[in-house]
Amino acid sequence: MPLSQQTEPETQTVTDLSADLRKGGAADAAPPRDPSDAASLASWRDYVSLMKPRVMTLVVFTGLAGFAAAPVAVNFLTAAIAMLCIAVGAGAAGAFNMAYDADIDAIMKRTRRRPVPTGRVPANEAYVFSGVMALASVLLMALATNYVAAGLLAFSIFFYTVIYTMWLKRSTPQNIVIGGAAGAFPPMIGWAAATGDISLNSVLLFAIIFLWTPPHSWALALYKSGDYSAAGVPMMPVAKGAKSTRLQILIYTALYLAATAGPIVTGLGGWVYAGAVVLGGALFALLAIRVFASRAGDANAAEDELYAVRAGDKAARDLFAYSIAHLTLLFADLLVEHGAGAYTPVMAFLGGGA
Repeated sequence: MPLSQQTEPETQTVTDLSADLRKGGAADAAPPRDPSDAASLASWRDYVSLMKPRVMTLVVFTGLAGFAAAPVAVNFLTAAIAMLCIAVGAGAAGAFNMAYDADIDAIMKRTRRRPVPTGRVPANEAYVFSGVMALASVLLMALATNYVAAGLLAFSIFFYTVIYTMWLKRSTPQNIVIGGAAGAFPPMIGWAAATGDISLNSVLLFAIIFLWTPPHSWALALYKSGDYSAAGVPMMPVAKGAKSTRLQILIYTALYLAATAGPIVTGLGGWVYAGAVVLGGALFALLAIRVFASRAGDANAAEDELYAVRAGDKAARDLFAYSIAHLTLLFADLLVEHGAGAYTPVMAFLGGGA
């Protein structure tokens, strides 16, 4: 895949930033607090926030869709326990990420109010919280479902915490591409919890989320590139420039939309799902083309809020928002078709195999 060699001006490295923060460089981003007061400042809401509940919601939803789409009779108790394990495992990974990234979170405007950089939750407590939840989620999954699902859950937690958070995020602009695998495991885990195996269809569900992640994340990065640049995180717009990022969003959009058609061919997705692929995918493509044709990410104006839109960045914001809606719609359709008995195969109607 050809990549533009356009680069942005170099910024301070993450290593230097981390050193500055240890010397008190984060004082402008978050007021220093007495560590002895942290526990008293923390509330249950802070520990919920550590688990990234909005991300967790999508993770559990796609996991449930994978469970429901599996070709076995639905056991509601098993499904409930499996989704609880996926939620707790995702929360464990999120808590570790917040603890490890507290230095750069303190610099970035959209993350500086998180519990660890503000001192409401000490990093060591967040690590312990993460470890206990990770262990509990994997053990419960193994006991309640099977070892395949438990193994996938354990690997997804390891991938997000070690491969993505500790290695990829700060070292390569491909961080979100490779690291996207961590968020793509839940439907595979749900499928495995129901069946005890990994199949072509569960791999297709993995591929859909994996290929969705770059255009989704880079659309946000285009209009929040100032945050990433200040923190020294080599997101694609910072490392390769906005023009290259817009091109790669277009390329990955084409790959993502091609992957969404896979379940139709294999018979996993029926007519309801196919409607979201065709109609919803057309709008996704249109928004990606708009981003490619725009100057999103070229400006470097100050950003005060997470969803503040700089001049020329509306196209990127629209794609970011719609990408969440489209992925949710696809998995909602699978859930409706297989969980509510609304499935009608497309390929049988067209004369192909189911």
